[in-house]
Amino acid sequence: MLIISGIPIEVCKKNIKNMHLYVKPPNGDVSVSAPLSMSDEAIEHFVRTKASWIKRQIAKYDEQARQSEREYVSGETLYVWGKQYYLQTEYGNKNGMVLSGNKAILTVRKESSAALREGFVREWYRELLKAEIERVLPKCIKITGCVPTGWQTKYMTSKWGTCNTDTGKLWFNLQLAKKTPECLEYVIIHELTHLLERTHNERFVAYMDKFMPLWREVKVTLNGQTLDFME
Repeated sequence: MLIISGIPIEVCKKNIKNMHLYVKPPNGDVSVSAPLSMSDEAIEHFVRTKASWIKRQIAKYDEQARQSEREYVSGETLYVWGKQYYLQTEYGNKNGMVLSGNKAILTVRKESSAALREGFVREWYRELLKAEIERVLPKCIKITGCVPTGWQTKYMTSKWGTCNTDTGKLWFNLQLAKKTPECLEYVIIHELTHLLERTHNERFVAYMDKFMPLWREVKVTLNGQTLDFME
């Protein structure tokens, strides 16, 4: 880990030829991948030359709209597949969520805490996301020719998805259920492409151009949408 101008930067040495610097959505975490043979001093020098660029990228995420901290009470808003809904909280013996018009009707036990309500809503998002992945993934496999060994969902704060290139397993961020549908397709294709190329090099970009010609526009859309509240 490096600290440059007060910014923590994760350093990962890999069997690659060139260095790659990333400022990752959704909250601007910074990492650098470097060749195994490169010295720590050379890596630090490289990162310092990019300090101004790193700060500009982080600023974009800091300025991005975020939802306020959730209590899951009437009047709050939430997003489902890019559409904003107004929360209407009702009380009952069984948790539930129903979308009706521009309302998200959340049924919870009256004595439930904000944390318990959040847990239910996250699992509700998980079921939405899993169903959509099951629908979209076969299409993306056909496009890329890549078949993962498996996939799962989890709540992440720094990545939209990940690919374990050693095991062939994919992970998808629960927050994707809040974004417009084409964003999920982009992330799936992106992670499948890592089964062909581990790094974001020219070969990777060429694959993405082939598999999803408008991927750059979708990436901008994804990273520009409202983010969750984060402390």
